Amino acid sequence: MRWFRQARTDVQGWSRGVRMFFLANVLYQIGNGMFTVLYNLYVDSLGFGQNTIGSIVSVQSLAAALMIIPIGLLGDRSSRKTILVAGMLLTGFAYVGSSFAETGLALRGFAIMSGLFTAFFQVTAVPFLASNSDKHQRLRMFSFHFSVMLASQVVGSLAGGFLGDLLQAIGWSETASLRSALSLGGLLSITACVPLLFVKERTHGGGSASKAVLAPEDAAISEESADADGHRREWRLIARLTFAQLLIGFGSGMVVPYLNVYFTDRFDVSLSAIGLLISLGQMMTVLSMLIGPSLVGKVGQVRSVVIFQLLSLPFLLLTGFTNVLFVAGVAFLFRQALMNAANPIQSSILVDRISDSRRGVANSLTQTVFMLGWASMGQVQPHLISRYGAYWGYVLTFSITGALYVTSAIYFYFVMKDSKNRQG
Repeated sequence: MRWFRQARTDVQGWSRGVRMFFLANVLYQIGNGMFTVLYNLYVDSLGFGQNTIGSIVSVQSLAAALMIIPIGLLGDRSSRKTILVAGMLLTGFAYVGSSFAETGLALRGFAIMSGLFTAFFQVTAVPFLASNSDKHQRLRMFSFHFSVMLASQVVGSLAGGFLGDLLQAIGWSETASLRSALSLGGLLSITACVPLLFVKERTHGGGSASKAVLAPEDAAISEESADADGHRREWRLIARLTFAQLLIGFGSGMVVPYLNVYFTDRFDVSLSAIGLLISLGQMMTVLSMLIGPSLVGKVGQVRSVVIFQLLSLPFLLLTGFTNVLFVAGVAFLFRQALMNAANPIQSSILVDRISDSRRGVANSLTQTVFMLGWASMGQVQPHLISRYGAYWGYVLTFSITGALYVTSAIYFYFVMKDSKNRQG
């Protein structure tokens, strides 16, 4: 009850723009959840194999990576609200088009479009929230943001899986049922932009800490020196965050896009079961994200990120090695929750230590290298599966991912701890 009272107080303290953003985010992520859980299965139902699915993941991720930095720079210099609205609208149209594509060329073409347009929201959401909030609100707000995002994807995953099975039960073909569910997801993404039309955006720099007032004769010299020092420090910090995220992107790209295919290949589960499993993973992630601020209060932001990431490792490896569906399902749930619980904390670290004028490009760089990791692994994972088989191929990919996650966590701890100490 104390948590719910605190949550209610937090929400009441948010601006109207933030609350409307959350409503838009719910609709957008429901559509995204439906699309994410079913699209690979739709491609598979058309008769395409792992190599085609891998190439689709690669071109989609590469398209997103190419768009992320330009969108981040544009967001730092223009209206982030406009970028969010355009991104939701265009993503929805790309999803609808993807659901009717049947040739390899069309599938890859719409994958490129969806990758380009999902980058709009991916890059702009966190800087938009940061510029429309105060510093003391941000960690809890980011936890709510990622939690609401995942909870909405839960609804979309469940709805997509059950709708697909229901339509097949009444006589629809697998392809037709998946196409209908995917189209609905696209329409929800289009609808999501409506609440944002009623948002009055703050000017950039809202919520930033105030600066001390200097005497006129000292102001120019002090500001020039502070700006130069701050500029170097921020770019050094951005480079460190970017490298850590690159390692995570490589590891994630070998496993996450193929989890639905993994469960169908190894355990031959139904669409509803996949949707339910992914949804349960999202729900556990929501809970872990909500307790994240409490852990931060005890051990700090950097240690919290590392703890969550390292605790996910045993469950990641267990998922790859087991042949028991129950064990794989439970291990998947805990890996999903623990690894993703670090995301809002990392976002808080970024916006707390980077000025508003560079938050967009900082977020863009970290997102870009993450998507480049996905793009580069899009052909590696299917190659390993085809060469080593459905069991040892997955064992190898999960193990490589675990090694990359550990390396990233250790690197992040030492460089970010040192950065914090040197910044005071």
